[in-house]
Amino acid sequence: MSISEPMQRRPVILAFVRYYLPGYKSGGPLRTISNMVEALGDEFDFRIVTSDRDATDTQPYSDFVEDMWKKVGKASVLYLSPAQKGVRAIARILRETPHDVLYLNSFFDPDFTLKPLLARRFGFALKTRCVIAPRGEFSEGALRLKSLKKKTFLLAAGMVGLYRDLEWQASSEHEEKDICRIMGSTANHITVAIDLPDIAMREVPSFAPRAENEPLRIVFLSRISPMKNLNYALEVLKQVGAPVRFDIYGPVREVSYWEQCKRIIKQLPAHINANYCGSIEHEKVPFFLAQYDLFFLPTLGENYGHVILEALTAGVPVLIADTTPWRNLSEVGAGWDLPLERPDEFADKIILMAQLTVTEQIQMRERVASFAEIRRRDPASVDANRELFMPVLS
Repeated sequence: MSISEPMQRRPVILAFVRYYLPGYKSGGPLRTISNMVEALGDEFDFRIVTSDRDATDTQPYSDFVEDMWKKVGKASVLYLSPAQKGVRAIARILRETPHDVLYLNSFFDPDFTLKPLLARRFGFALKTRCVIAPRGEFSEGALRLKSLKKKTFLLAAGMVGLYRDLEWQASSEHEEKDICRIMGSTANHITVAIDLPDIAMREVPSFAPRAENEPLRIVFLSRISPMKNLNYALEVLKQVGAPVRFDIYGPVREVSYWEQCKRIIKQLPAHINANYCGSIEHEKVPFFLAQYDLFFLPTLGENYGHVILEALTAGVPVLIADTTPWRNLSEVGAGWDLPLERPDEFADKIILMAQLTVTEQIQMRERVASFAEIRRRDPASVDANRELFMPVLS
């Protein structure tokens, strides 16, 4: 007996996310959703609403066509111009795109979270089940940035019940605690589903060990913004007595903050050579990372940290803050996660890396790559993301 058409239909997940493919400058949520689509796109019909341009770009993608869904991998994508982001336009998309689940990938985003929720709250669109993922926005470090504005928004949103009766996704147990701390009983249904890695990552180029008389090669790859804490990394380097080449990759998101970082760069001692190298397309990231001895990201907070896994997959030890789900790295020989209150400890680890022999470098990179492969291939993370939607649909 043939399966009827209704049984064949995949559940439709209508996802709103500020940036999506072919963009590459925004980092985390883009990678999270594209990896989810790749892993679950045969089971769920993903319809993604996003911006018509990449982060920091002033022009739309070259093949942008207004008001048309475009097939991108296993998903259908609708790219919105700035003029298409009003509440009425968002409400029309919600009404005209039949869906089983509305999936929002930010808490504070005014266009891709607030406007869909306003459309639902005030009856401009049907109230289907809705899953919201704050994507690290409730971490203590994130909330300290523009704190008054965020506190005011939280108060106003609570008064109108904007976030009532939603399903919540936490990317880790740490984020689950953050959501409970901020939202209280409003977030009474939280599912922990770790962000999915790119399981299709290609093999990275082989590593050329650093000669013992050469500078330590350190890389910073992330957005140039206060959240990623580049200024802290530069201040730490002031305390390092060993020769270092520090290469900075990533789009400048806040010009005033970058100016502050450039002032610190000018203050670095002569044996610390810091260079800004621009942005990298995602497909080229493993090639670039594999050239370095250490990945340095003292971020104020990450709900996952895709770039951390990309560094580990490239065999690069990581030096990060203890503000991410990547914890106890020293126990597996993959690097260190340290408290930001101890910049001297960060400096000590950099000096330790500079003292490794060629043999020790190779051995450490083998441990790092082995650890990353185990984490990337963990089937439990895919199951958890699948279960994120199944209870909602039932």
